[in-house]
Amino acid sequence: MVLAVGEEARYLPPDLPVLLTGMGKVNAASAVAAVLAAGPRPRLLLNLGTAGALRPGWAGIHEVATVLQHDLDTDLLRTLTGETYGAPLSLATEGAVLATGDTFVADDAARDRLAQRADLVDMEGYAVAWAAARAGVPCRVVKQVSDEAGEGAARTWRESVDACARDLAEWAARHVA
Repeated sequence: MVLAVGEEARYLPPDLPVLLTGMGKVNAASAVAAVLAAGPRPRLLLNLGTAGALRPGWAGIHEVATVLQHDLDTDLLRTLTGETYGAPLSLATEGAVLATGDTFVADDAARDRLAQRADLVDMEGYAVAWAAARAGVPCRVVKQVSDEAGEGAARTWRESVDACARDLAEWAARHVA
């Protein structure tokens, strides 16, 4: 299991292997790549963690079907180089669209723009999925909504992370053999 920080992993069973990457895409990608390079390779990488909701009413745990980077200008890079960098990754046939970026979505205008392309936002999901794909290891991304992205959030990540960690641990107990 791959999670960003210890607060999210607090209630996971101690017998489950856990990699804490730190926050952000660079930390997540490099931590996962280092573990995969050291071997042995797992059959599956499971990224659990928290995410902000980009749409009103989104709550609970969601499996991610597609993950994209929201802070990489893929279209501009393709125009400049002719290559595609940071294309969306498909992980499952059904589920949420997760936007990953190192930019914290804290204002309503940014949230509204992002909500046109995604349901949830985090800081590590794309990087974990990308590193897994590069290594040929299947990946699942499962996120618990911690707060609403934007200015008027009723609660903050800090206020909700403990409850989210409990929910993620319960999910893992039911779904991870």
